[in-house]
Amino acid sequence: MMLKLKTFWYLLLFTFLFAGLGALVTYLGMPAFEQLKQPFLSPPSFLFPIVWTILYLLMAFGAAIIYDSDNANSPKALFVYVIQLTLNFWWCVLFFGFRLYLFSFIWLLLLICAVVVMIILFTRINRLAGLLQLFYLLWICFAAYLNFGIWFLNR
Repeated sequence: MMLKLKTFWYLLLFTFLFAGLGALVTYLGMPAFEQLKQPFLSPPSFLFPIVWTILYLLMAFGAAIIYDSDNANSPKALFVYVIQLTLNFWWCVLFFGFRLYLFSFIWLLLLICAVVVMIILFTRINRLAGLLQLFYLLWICFAAYLNFGIWFLNR
């Protein structure tokens, strides 16, 4: 059990490295973001860091379960995990840093595809690990709606 806890902390640190870099880019882009017309159902800004913190915790926990499983497909699933973390970080750069709202929407669709693949791979190894990622998938689908709405309303 101690190894699993150690694995979780390592993966949590790794995951939050991506999260922290994305949060920095997001923070720097917030003044411009707050000037944009927002689509219907846009949540208040204070909600985003709360939701993302929970999602990154769930992601790391799921990844730790996969890492600690002795499944031959774990390396492939964890590779996709790193890919989707990378795609997520670059979405922040594209959206908040470069303000490429349409391109970032298309990028987000790519991220959604990567997360679906990750969920499939995680679920085949451990059902709980896959289920924990569903909240993330739902949130980024909502983010795609917001992203598209921001592009459409501000073009």
